[in-house]
Amino acid sequence: MENQEYSVGLDIGTTKIVAIVGRRNAHGKIEVLGVGKAKSLGVHKGIVNNISQTINSIKAAVAEAQSSAGVPIRKVTVGIAGKHIRSLQHSDYIMREHPDKFITDDDIEALKDQVKKLVMLPGEEIIHVLPQEYKVDSEGEIQEPVGMHGKRLEANFHVVVGQMGSIRNIARCVREAGLEMEALTLEPLASSEAVLTKEEKEAGVAIVDIGGGTTDIAIFKDNIIRHTCVIPYGGGIITEDIKEGCSIIEKHAEQLKVKFGSAVPELEKDSTFVTIPGLHGRPDKEISLKTLAQIINARVEEILEMVNTELKAYGAFEQKKKLIAGIVLTGGGSNLKHLRQLANYTTGFDSRIGFANEYIANDKNQYLKGPEFATSIGLLMESLKIRDKKQNAIDEEEPIQEKPQQEAVASSPESSATIQQTMPVQEQEVISQQQENKKAKLTFGQSLMEKVKKFFEEVE
Repeated sequence: MENQEYSVGLDIGTTKIVAIVGRRNAHGKIEVLGVGKAKSLGVHKGIVNNISQTINSIKAAVAEAQSSAGVPIRKVTVGIAGKHIRSLQHSDYIMREHPDKFITDDDIEALKDQVKKLVMLPGEEIIHVLPQEYKVDSEGEIQEPVGMHGKRLEANFHVVVGQMGSIRNIARCVREAGLEMEALTLEPLASSEAVLTKEEKEAGVAIVDIGGGTTDIAIFKDNIIRHTCVIPYGGGIITEDIKEGCSIIEKHAEQLKVKFGSAVPELEKDSTFVTIPGLHGRPDKEISLKTLAQIINARVEEILEMVNTELKAYGAFEQKKKLIAGIVLTGGGSNLKHLRQLANYTTGFDSRIGFANEYIANDKNQYLKGPEFATSIGLLMESLKIRDKKQNAIDEEEPIQEKPQQEAVASSPESSATIQQTMPVQEQEVISQQQENKKAKLTFGQSLMEKVKKFFEEVE
């Protein structure tokens, strides 16, 4: 199996690192070949703070993915998050040299490249330049300008920016783990690919990805990305609160949260207790589930209030910008019991849990259904998109390489003219250029013989 046949998504999270290998099947769905998972030891709140530990964790996850998939992993699409991520809105334009020719993808890329030259704050770097709406000459609200004619091409952009040091640290960890970074993608954008539907993006929706160290938000409306941000709190800080509030070790705090945790204390009984084993001969400790829920509720409400602040900053409570599809909760933190009800109450928007295996064809045991795999599956989908684009570019170049054979068939002026009439103008230009190149390659001796032959023909 060649490397082009499959893609790899690598999610470098605060609590876990996941590598997922997959390919697209004949029906367009994703077939997962292998999954590797390792505990993340060198990442804090989405930012690498220990290079060697992160490298070892990446190697462990990739080794497991390679073993289960039975294929070598070289290129990976990597996710990025962290409190250093910010976004901004920007408008820019280019003046096209040939307005008589229609707009192509090259023009779009030229406009994006111009935006990438924006001067950022010291130490910052642009991660994504995402077009929202285009304007061609005086015509606005265009979503797809390719194929149109015009002199001035303008667009509104959503620009995602991050700290250069954090980006370089991720790149270094990937490189020293023996891998090549194919692309770097903002994690909430990757998660949205895995759990949101086209109808939700059209109606207006906010994806809230609650990870171990961060809560990532992306807001869509009219199929356009409108707002992104990263809140530096996630499931990890809830575990810390339980550890401190109940005076227990972190391992037991995490188990309590996962097995018995609830976001709404009112739904828990006062008389229900859970026993935690004591340390080194000390007596066992009994903890009320209502007390546990109160500790969890205080922190989850704080996170949801921050989400609310971001929704207000976008304008989600205005009639024109209203999110009809509400909120989609995903990430490992969304497994918390009664979280959806609390999100409904706190934000005023209807919410649902976003499961990650909707586009997966072979997840029969529901292993990938967990919301904690949303980002890694989204990164795999992004990697497959990149591979498809490259394949399409190769397919478009192939017909041009076959033109010399057509030249050989068109030996007479009549047949040559007939063939040229049926070909597109661009292909005719390619053939003409190839003919001129052939003439230019004639040696001096050949050209001299041609002249001598012509002279004798005129004499006769």
